[in-house]
Amino acid sequence: MGTMRPTVLLFDIDGTLVTTGGAGRRAMDRAFEQLHGRRDACDSFHMSGMTDRGIVRTALRIIGVEDTEAAIDAGIAAYLAYLADEIQKVEDARYRVFPGMREAVLAARGRRGFAVGLGTGNVRDGARLKLERVGIHDQFAFGGFGCDHENRVELIRRGAEAGAATLGVPREQCRVVIIGDTPKDVDAALGIGAECIGVGTGTFTAEALLQAGAHAAFPDFSHREALPTLLGGS
Repeated sequence: MGTMRPTVLLFDIDGTLVTTGGAGRRAMDRAFEQLHGRRDACDSFHMSGMTDRGIVRTALRIIGVEDTEAAIDAGIAAYLAYLADEIQKVEDARYRVFPGMREAVLAARGRRGFAVGLGTGNVRDGARLKLERVGIHDQFAFGGFGCDHENRVELIRRGAEAGAATLGVPREQCRVVIIGDTPKDVDAALGIGAECIGVGTGTFTAEALLQAGAHAAFPDFSHREALPTLLGGS
């Protein structure tokens, strides 16, 4: 059996690692109400798989406000201020790590030649707030974030490069795996030539993610084949 290539794992957050009980959506609504008097700015589109900056940009356009970088920055700042408050309001039963995910992260971190990071549309501070609540933020030493790039393919590329750097090898020599719950995660993985493992813990089923092009997909990470697929590759 051949030697395993250096491996970079990038985990999405919302719908993949954790459910926040809607804290992020409520924080975004409150931010737009404060800044623009429009709590309904995000009502007409699906936020799943979008970057935070992309969400703010889209909502600004919908309500007829020019989507300048300054306006987006202001929206993100207000969102983060409300996010901390909303996270604290959610009861533990509705704010949790999905089955098998904590164990998967720990198992991967224990493997030599593995770099475990985040690949998320959340800005860095939002990711920290969401994961600190469930005590797993410190398990991820690097990542690609929504503040690195508004385009998901490019932020995933940044995360893959950061992971390869921690392993001390070029990205092209690595097995890169994106773990996510939306077709946007699949598209981002394919966009950089990476593998994608889908989880049906968000809006989309495992079957839908396979149809979107995921290399493997499971209802959740407690499935018996999920961890071997993550650690062993195809």
